[in-house]
Amino acid sequence: MSMDDQARHTIDMFHEAFNRRDLDALGDLITDDCVFEATSPAPDGTRHVGRPAVLEAWRVFFAGSPASHFEVEEMFGAGDRVIVRWLYSWADGHVRGADLLRVRAGQVAESLAYVKG
Repeated sequence: MSMDDQARHTIDMFHEAFNRRDLDALGDLITDDCVFEATSPAPDGTRHVGRPAVLEAWRVFFAGSPASHFEVEEMFGAGDRVIVRWLYSWADGHVRGADLLRVRAGQVAESLAYVKG
């Protein structure tokens, strides 16, 4: 399996765990020093650094959006980088965006999220 394929496989597992709201699985899929930049507040988002901070950000996100779902519309990789174009849906709406991700040794080391609008 090429590095591109390995990185995309990791991101596939990551998105499956995210849509299940499975914090334990997500914790296993991110590095100790993971960086997550959320899309809000605009214009620069919020930066979370380290596994505990990233998992807490996602716990709060899941609690505030119980009926939401991310759909991968397109994904491609280049080495340890993966770009995902996504559709995020909730009960009465949706938004599109993209994540720039970096994978290290089978775990997500960086997730930078951008949203349209």
